[in-house]
Amino acid sequence: MKDTIRSIMDRRSTRGFYDKALTQDELTILQDCALASPTAMNMQSWHFSFVTDTEKIAKVENRVVEKIMGSDDEAFKSRMKERNYSVFYGAPLVIFISSDAESKWSAVDAGIAVENLAIAAHSMGLGSVIIGMCASAFDDDCGKELGTELGFPSTHKFQIAIAIGTPTVSKESHPIGDNKITLI
Repeated sequence: MKDTIRSIMDRRSTRGFYDKALTQDELTILQDCALASPTAMNMQSWHFSFVTDTEKIAKVENRVVEKIMGSDDEAFKSRMKERNYSVFYGAPLVIFISSDAESKWSAVDAGIAVENLAIAAHSMGLGSVIIGMCASAFDDDCGKELGTELGFPSTHKFQIAIAIGTPTVSKESHPIGDNKITLI
């Protein structure tokens, strides 16, 4: 099996990371893989904020927990509690992907980019978890300020994030439900 296919098939979401910073070479490779992501009409509407500052990561995590726990979504609150109020699981790197708020395809482009990053991280022996729930941290005026702190361009909005680091845990793959593919 080719290495890329093996990485796709073997990758799992990681919800526990060692407190070990990534090397500059690892960060550079991940940056290159992010920028190599295809985009609609090559618009490149995304922006990547590579955050290793633990205080800034904690600030976003605290805001996400606060927003979720203050919501009426009991299932989401229960899930947050089960995960010990952790969003980024101690990852030494969180990449926040923002994109042009006016671009029709920017959310799709961000999704493609986050998958590039997840597969690249796995192929490097790193773990990752893709995180959409932190959107709530950026959905008001305080969130816009937080986006500015993380380097989001003023025309951009948060799309998705990915936490990356050396995994402390592993898990089996999720079962895949029936009827997910139709052959015509």
